[in-house]
Amino acid sequence: MVMKKKPDLCPPHLILELEKRISYVFKDKKHIGTALLHKSAGDGIANHNNNERLEWLGDRVLGLLAAQYLFDLDIKSDEGHLTKAFNQIVNGGNCAVATQNLGIDSLIVTSKSIQLDPNSAKSVHGDAFEAIIGALYLDGGLEACAGLFEAALAASKTTASASVNYKSLLQEWAQKRGLPPPIYTVMSREGPDHAPDFLVEVDVNSNKASARGRSKQIAERAAAQELYEIVSQNEK
Repeated sequence: MVMKKKPDLCPPHLILELEKRISYVFKDKKHIGTALLHKSAGDGIANHNNNERLEWLGDRVLGLLAAQYLFDLDIKSDEGHLTKAFNQIVNGGNCAVATQNLGIDSLIVTSKSIQLDPNSAKSVHGDAFEAIIGALYLDGGLEACAGLFEAALAASKTTASASVNYKSLLQEWAQKRGLPPPIYTVMSREGPDHAPDFLVEVDVNSNKASARGRSKQIAERAAAQELYEIVSQNEK
């Protein structure tokens, strides 16, 4: 009996573009091609490869990286605090945000119906993020996953603090101490027009911090949070 070859639904140019956006070149393209394929891809084509198994693996790898990071970050944190911070990093919504921040959401191959449904697309983006981590792990071990973990970590800080205006908090902190207001400077702008990457530095009386974001505003908010947490910690 002749076995039919499963259709290849992930064109090589998608893999090349992904490699550019995550700054990693895969030694074996097989797994990353699968990582970009949602089970709905092909609009009815049966028996094609999909990213569910890689998603399962990537979920565990991301969990390990998050757990180790948080365990080493603060030796005084209790289990409850660690669990809360862990869930902020590994939850599907945060993974979806990280996917969008990296500009790789547009590279995921899905059905047309998924593409037209924002709620479904968000879930698919989060799953694909974990699948890509799984592919990275198989290709280069935990070290290869570092870049995407950093993206998840950065996204968790943004989503967790979405309701907190750190730019206002930082300005109030400066005013109470008679210091000049924060100065925000765009240090660099990289990436293509559809997925720019801004590096912004904030300076308050020579206290400085920097952060990246897909827009100047996002990078400013992240930098403000970073500096506010630094100066607040220094005063404890």
